[in-house]
Amino acid sequence: MAAEMPFVPQSHKAVVYDKPGIISTKVVTLETPDPGPGEVLINLTHSGVCHSDFAVMTVAWKGLVKPTAAGQIGGHEGVGTVVKLGLGAETTNIKIGDRVGVKWIASACGRCAPCLVRSDGLCFNQKISGYYTPGTFQQFTLGPANYVTPIPDGLDSAAAAPLLCAGVTVYSALLKSQTKPGDWVVVSGAGGGLGHLAVQIGARVLGLRVTGIDHASKADLVKESGAEHFVDITQFPRDDEGAAITAYVKSLTDGLGASSVIVCTAADIAYAQAVPFLRFNGTAVCVGMPESDLVPIAKAIPSTIVTNQYRIVGSSVGN
Repeated sequence: MAAEMPFVPQSHKAVVYDKPGIISTKVVTLETPDPGPGEVLINLTHSGVCHSDFAVMTVAWKGLVKPTAAGQIGGHEGVGTVVKLGLGAETTNIKIGDRVGVKWIASACGRCAPCLVRSDGLCFNQKISGYYTPGTFQQFTLGPANYVTPIPDGLDSAAAAPLLCAGVTVYSALLKSQTKPGDWVVVSGAGGGLGHLAVQIGARVLGLRVTGIDHASKADLVKESGAEHFVDITQFPRDDEGAAITAYVKSLTDGLGASSVIVCTAADIAYAQAVPFLRFNGTAVCVGMPESDLVPIAKAIPSTIVTNQYRIVGSSVGN
């Protein structure tokens, strides 16, 4: 006896950015699409809300290729159930009833130079969920069957959703830091959406010794996430070019500084602090995207980088 097919309504609700450039959303009713070849239709049950969604809605990032269009459906951390398969989608082993996730990179071509070296987060032909591709702030969405993420049975959907962007992003950043168990890592913005996951993954998965930096209100969260030390940014002057906070961070990290600094916060001052926090052979990993004017990283002085053999690397989303 054939399995009963899930009911798919002709229309569904979505949240759109009705006035890009300001904080404004609107609930609209849309026609539920049919999946094309190689696609699946997903009945979304959960979606994370990322700071990137705010930046896209308000057109806050100076580096955006083009302004966000009115009517854009936001969201890129979605989890739901597959309810319909497009032609050929069954060849990917995705089945109706499977739980899957939709990421920031909604699709990658798999054929361009970055994709061929497993850097599909940099795909030249990528489509970004919630930015010129319908996102996850809706009841139903389409996804490529070969690129949606299967969600393990034992993982709650509410917990899985933020891992699809924030989780894989900081995991990738920690790997790019080239740290090893027992190394000191500083997480700047440790109490934020990215930061608190970086602390947990760094301390509990990768065996790193974590010092978290953030506002005093985030102290309990950062410590509960696994940080050995918490640094309250409000306790240090802002007019000493970071001398006091640098000295304190180094005192917490064997007097030498951290093997890596993961900058999760979108603040230029955090980037200015990152390089001085490092010990010899240290790595500063750039993750947070400032919404201010595009400026170079302060304190990234070539002679300092050379004589200490520092590395400064960028880290986008995971693959």
